[in-house]
Amino acid sequence: MMRSMYSAVSGLKTHQTRMDVIGNNIANVNTVAFKSSSVTFSDILYQTTSNASGANATTGTGGVNAKQIGLGTTAAATKVSITSAGASETTGNPFDIRLTDKNSTNFFIVNNGSENVFTRSGSFYVDGSGNLCMSSTGYTVMGWQVDETTGEIRKDTVSALRIMQEKNLTSAPEATTQATIAGVLDENDADVKSDAGKVMNLNFYDNLGYQYTAKFAIKATAKDGEYTVELTSILDSNNKNITEGFTQAQMKEIFGNTDTETTIASYSSTLPGCGYTFDPKTGKLTDDNANNAEVAINTDGTIGNTGKTIKDVFGVSDGNFKNIQDSDKAGNADYVFKDVQTTVNGVVTHSRQIVKKSATNLLKFNTEDGKFNSIGGGTDKSVELNLNTTSLNANGNFANITVDFSQCLNYNNSGKSTIGADAGAVDGTTGKGRKLGAMTGISIDTNGRIYGTYDNGNTELLGQIAVAQFSNASGLEKVGESCYRTTLNSGEFDGIGVEISADGSSMTTGELEMSNVDLSSEFTSMITTQRGFQANSRVITTSDTLLEELVNLKR
Repeated sequence: MMRSMYSAVSGLKTHQTRMDVIGNNIANVNTVAFKSSSVTFSDILYQTTSNASGANATTGTGGVNAKQIGLGTTAAATKVSITSAGASETTGNPFDIRLTDKNSTNFFIVNNGSENVFTRSGSFYVDGSGNLCMSSTGYTVMGWQVDETTGEIRKDTVSALRIMQEKNLTSAPEATTQATIAGVLDENDADVKSDAGKVMNLNFYDNLGYQYTAKFAIKATAKDGEYTVELTSILDSNNKNITEGFTQAQMKEIFGNTDTETTIASYSSTLPGCGYTFDPKTGKLTDDNANNAEVAINTDGTIGNTGKTIKDVFGVSDGNFKNIQDSDKAGNADYVFKDVQTTVNGVVTHSRQIVKKSATNLLKFNTEDGKFNSIGGGTDKSVELNLNTTSLNANGNFANITVDFSQCLNYNNSGKSTIGADAGAVDGTTGKGRKLGAMTGISIDTNGRIYGTYDNGNTELLGQIAVAQFSNASGLEKVGESCYRTTLNSGEFDGIGVEISADGSSMTTGELEMSNVDLSSEFTSMITTQRGFQANSRVITTSDTLLEELVNLKR
């Protein structure tokens, strides 16, 4: 009778434990990544009143089973349904991550300041120091860093993912290394036929992220399918011409291999009363006061040894005269005052012209189909913009730019040319160059790789979230806050972690794994637990009644 009371008491205690577990499950039905638990009962010691005996051949009796009376029950184990995933809940938050398991149960690795613990809760945020942390606890999320030399993930010991540290807030600028000239060039375009030419602007960057504009002029030649392209100037971000004062030779060093001439002004007679006469038939300049002796015109614009200049004799403007003198002082022939012959109907005449030489490249098109043939007089379809010259690139900030003309066409387009210049290769993915970029967003892919996006178009790898896997995940010990720590039965964490995609698993952003508590099962278990508790209570009350009767019998 006393045994029944003790058994009933053990039953009450065990059902109470089960009720505690059920209550905890129901309380955490909306807890992110909560794993439900269940209690397994086990009977305990038995009192043996009679041992089992075997068959007796002498008496011909059979064997007798042992007589044992149970002494109650106990909670043998509390099992955590850790490998059962909860339902998915969409949040839209890019820092909310759900683990999708394929062959193994994966856990995020987080650090509480003293040790690494493990969780399925992927509700994260970025703290004031730039660390990726658990929203509920502030524990730092652990993962792998980027190797600064290679730019790839270094999968060694896990460490805190400080994804928004100072160096990650900006993206380094890049110098432009490639450019593409594309579109239709129409020979009937008024700009193409003009002295100034069709102007194209190429915006490019140096390696500090400063923007510049290279201006090109395309002009028609007298020959079908051939045009000249000239670099006229390079402007900085303040619209200052950094090639101002450059000689024709210096401009040719940057861009060009063909010398062409542009007539600035033409003179076929001398000024009245200047004391000199120019003869258009012979091209000679003679001194009226020296028996009409021929006088030489010097390269600096002076007339012989007379002290006169082409300003005094021909009426050359101050600006053009200065250009001629400056060109001569610089030792080049950008501006010259030269004799030019013209033949009309077999009659040859002479004039004195101010000619500006320029550094150009020659564009050639197929006259049959209008497709681009070459640039520079050879067979190349691209030419180098040599910005890395001593005169232009004293600080070494420019990179040479390969300018590709292969996308140009020479068609009749109703007198309108659409040709233009863009930084970057033809495929649009390389060589474009970039300014210094400011971070505009963060994204996490299915492998846990974290990328920063920047307003200069760059996307940079910032780190990777590592996960932990255990040989017996159910052996992990709960430590609260939806976190677990290792035990001897779970297997140890190696401090390195694994990539989630190693077994085909993945991470999904903008979603969270919810609790795996099944309310219908929990309510069913609660009912059976309640009935078990009531039944054990009834055993106690019944045993008490029997004991009371025994006491009364003694009276």
